[in-house]
Amino acid sequence: MIIISDKIISDDIVHQKFTCNLEACKGACCVEGDYGAPLELDELPILDEIFEKVKPYLTKKGIKAIEKQGKYVEIDREGEFATTLIDHQPCAYYFQDRGISYCGIEKAWMEGLIDFRKPISCQLYPIRVTKAKNGLEYLNYDQWDICGSACANGKKKDIRIYEFLKAPLIRKYGQDFYDELAAAAEHLLK
Repeated sequence: MIIISDKIISDDIVHQKFTCNLEACKGACCVEGDYGAPLELDELPILDEIFEKVKPYLTKKGIKAIEKQGKYVEIDREGEFATTLIDHQPCAYYFQDRGISYCGIEKAWMEGLIDFRKPISCQLYPIRVTKAKNGLEYLNYDQWDICGSACANGKKKDIRIYEFLKAPLIRKYGQDFYDELAAAAEHLLK
């Protein structure tokens, strides 16, 4: 494990090779799972604010689910929130294009309509962040069989998780954190 400030990073994030391959997985992470994308508390008002600009990119079922359940829902763990689901899956914010699932929030961002790219948990995937009550954050590799093609693609391209997720890691923790992680990774990989 690597420790940077109050963050404990799994060695898998440094060693495992990974690069998303949407052509193979079809964006299954937007469709599969027990609950929606985990949300940071500061992301909740953002979803409220951007909804009308994101709405044109969503499916009718997604809009209906959001209108019925809300733009986000509290999950089983008290005080934790996630994106709304359509009938227990997929994410209400997804849409499909040529059989591949994409994020409607990210599409609105790509079109320049909003400044928020998408929930950080989505952008950081396959890293999952767990916050402990003592303030520590644990960054772990969420190994999921639907990402087998991403692992194969990462091996082919020789890209490790922390390299593939450089931009979202910087978005969440800053450039100094990423530089320290990259230096630690280089040392571990020698």
